[in-house]
Amino acid sequence: MRKLIQNFTNKHPRLAEIMRFLIVGGLATIIDYLAMGITLYCFAPYLYPHFYNVWIGKQSPSTLATVIGTGIGFIAGLIFNYIFSIIFVFHEKGQSRSAKGFFLFTILSLGGLLIHIIGMYLGYDLLHINEWIVKTFFTLVVLVYNYITRKIFIFKASVKSPNIIENNTQKSQEI
Repeated sequence: MRKLIQNFTNKHPRLAEIMRFLIVGGLATIIDYLAMGITLYCFAPYLYPHFYNVWIGKQSPSTLATVIGTGIGFIAGLIFNYIFSIIFVFHEKGQSRSAKGFFLFTILSLGGLLIHIIGMYLGYDLLHINEWIVKTFFTLVVLVYNYITRKIFIFKASVKSPNIIENNTQKSQEI
């Protein structure tokens, strides 16, 4: 099995990276949803006879609870996602391990949060769509946004790749 995964990764590095991104993003989403569920439950436990009713009940939590829950879920997911993006997802580290990289990761993620919060407001508060349907839709929108922006601005290859440096070193040794 390990050899099969290694062969796939060698033949399709970008696809393998996207799959790792989806795994980490999926786990971060579970953390995000769990944090939101806990927040909704803490805001109004009287709405939910059991904790699992936060996800399957027909109650309507306040807009404030859904916005705060979205924010808390975002922070929990951000921390998890940052750590595992460096460790597991991207082979090119770019500037990710610097303070500037963390700051940029946070700023880009705040852009995703803004998209998410505006979406929650429009979908839940104005259009009266179930909060979990709206959250799921905007989670997918932000997933695409996150991959593209992180790949372009944080986890990009350095200007001089190792092959270019190696070729330049060989040329100077020949002279």
